Amino acid sequence: MGVIKGGQVQWMTAGSGIIHQEMPKAYDGTMRGFQLWANLPRKHKMTRPRYRDIRAGDIPEAGGPGWSMKIICGEYGGTAGPAEDIIIKPWFFDVKVAPGAEIELATRPEDNVICCVFEGKGWFDKAKARPVEPGQAALLGEGEALRCAAAPEGLRFMLMAGKPLGEPVAWRGPIVMNTETELKIAFDEYRKGTFIKK
Repeated sequence: MGVIKGGQVQWMTAGSGIIHQEMPKAYDGTMRGFQLWANLPRKHKMTRPRYRDIRAGDIPEAGGPGWSMKIICGEYGGTAGPAEDIIIKPWFFDVKVAPGAEIELATRPEDNVICCVFEGKGWFDKAKARPVEPGQAALLGEGEALRCAAAPEGLRFMLMAGKPLGEPVAWRGPIVMNTETELKIAFDEYRKGTFIKK
């Protein structure tokens, strides 16, 4: 059992089976968090499960003029995040842009990149046609750079990036496989108590 506090991360690779449940404790005020799921390639779907808690103080930061970034998973500018040995090599970065700043971050051209805004607002298009606000996300096209501009109140977003697997997805509840047949087998094994393999 793990307890997650402000700024901390729970990292889990479900693989061949982890039974888990996240229950927020009653709290006065606003609580927010992200639950992100990353699909594994077919040949690694049933990998050995792993779990770890990452303390806020163990998450390194990078930065430049007008921006700072907490690197949770992946590597940027020579700084690597504490969530390591992830087969698909995703990026999960918590990016903060200073009020009114315009920045450019290098990206991997083979990745799909999503920026989910959760504080302030900003633009991810040159024309500044429409700002992206909290609860909204920008899906970026191919390229080697992410350009954004923060509104006067600043901008904070979760940058998530990864190379598309190009595999079919069959998903129901907490289990993600490649075909409906594999999904049926997984649920049958779960009901029989044989899904979790050590």
